[in-house]
Amino acid sequence: MRRWLPSPWLSVCLLLTWLLLNQSLEPAHWLLGGILAILAPLLARPLQPHGHARIRRPLALLRLLGLSAIEILRSCVNVTQIILLRRSADVNSRFIRIPLDLRSPHGLALLSCLINITPGTVWVDLLPERHELLLHVFDLHDEAWWVDTIKTRYERPIMEVFEAAATGGDPT
Repeated sequence: MRRWLPSPWLSVCLLLTWLLLNQSLEPAHWLLGGILAILAPLLARPLQPHGHARIRRPLALLRLLGLSAIEILRSCVNVTQIILLRRSADVNSRFIRIPLDLRSPHGLALLSCLINITPGTVWVDLLPERHELLLHVFDLHDEAWWVDTIKTRYERPIMEVFEAAATGGDPT
């Protein structure tokens, strides 16, 4: 079954989206939507070299996303104030390195997304030889605070979500 329908939930969502976009329940739309719902995941399979992400703790993921949304809003206000109220000479833009324990490719992708959508921070590179994140901070005042924030607010919860079995956590 997985060979022809690698992501059943994705296929169902694609079919429902197709029907909603066309605002029709005609048999032709069911047929075309069904074909697209089967072909799209099959054609996208090579784009997932690590397979599907296994979310071990969905509630931890929801908590992480909620706290990240608050952090994004807070950062948006701070960056806006910096841009509007400070002189550019007073802004302390710097690159910092943050050692990472996170190894899951899906977890690293989520961490990258969370960092890049937060105003004032950019994931620049993952240095594979030391497994460090190279991060650009728009206005850096305390490097230790940033390292602690990334490791405790983001990395640890992401590891809880994706690597619970590997870290000895409860997989429920």
